[in-house]
Amino acid sequence: MNIVVLDGYTENPGDLSWNGLESLGELTVYDRTPLDQIAARAQDADAVYVNKVPLDRETIFSCPNLKFIGVLATGYNVVDIAAARERGIVVCNIPTYGTAAVSQFAIAMLLEICHHTAHHSDAVHAGRWEQSADWCFWDYPLIELAGKTMGIIGFGRIGQATGRIAKALGMDVIAYDESENGAGRALAEYVPLDALFARSNVIALHCPLLPSTQGIINRESIAKMKDGVIILNNARGPLIVEQDLADALNSGKVYAAGLDVVSTEPIQGDNPLLKAKNCLITPHISWAPKESRQRLMDTAVGNLRRFLAGEPVNVVNP
Repeated sequence: MNIVVLDGYTENPGDLSWNGLESLGELTVYDRTPLDQIAARAQDADAVYVNKVPLDRETIFSCPNLKFIGVLATGYNVVDIAAARERGIVVCNIPTYGTAAVSQFAIAMLLEICHHTAHHSDAVHAGRWEQSADWCFWDYPLIELAGKTMGIIGFGRIGQATGRIAKALGMDVIAYDESENGAGRALAEYVPLDALFARSNVIALHCPLLPSTQGIINRESIAKMKDGVIILNNARGPLIVEQDLADALNSGKVYAAGLDVVSTEPIQGDNPLLKAKNCLITPHISWAPKESRQRLMDTAVGNLRRFLAGEPVNVVNP
């Protein structure tokens, strides 16, 4: 079997092993693939793995041997699913691998907003504590989370994991999800979306990007929120209308935002959030701890192994 990985660097920059895939066939790994080289590199493959490299209809139909597409992620919008189905090509994703990492990162952004630990450490190293007239100093309001309300939009595995950490910090947790379940009810109070906007001190986005959620944070929804709300997003960038959030940050309606995703990635220089007040932005790394990426790798290998055994799992185009 000829196996090709078209953009393997973010999954494995050198600290993991491709041995699992090598054991299943002849493996070629490209760190990155320019758009104009996708078809040429995939043309002779029996199995192709992608993370963000798009496999459109033309590419899929130009690969006569292709039988399996593995997505090195949960989202699979980079693959033309209809074209793969027409060709009888199985497409598999990684449905869960980063629950702990992503929820941990959401809380990390929140704690940085509340305490500005990196800023104050930098200030100490710059000599400001040594030169201080007092035994302590702080440059930002410091925020205690106990007793405050976190509203979580999207209360699946990751949302519930974030909710458990928030409760451990003494926060009250409310949630909105189109599908409620018993595990969620045991952890939080499900509320309508407008109620979540009105009651939350912190709003965390953990929902998928769907027509119903695209732009869910916008000028109108922000107007329904408490003054001084904190917004966290390490789900999908287009959940937020970025100009509307930037305006709300600059006016003070939203106290701060912690964002690990934006609408176009890598971020573009004209993104209004780059110049917004109190906006923490990180480069889409919630998913990236080594432990999380190892789980992703193990599942990716398992998907192909099960496919070869005639028992495919994690199939998104049955």
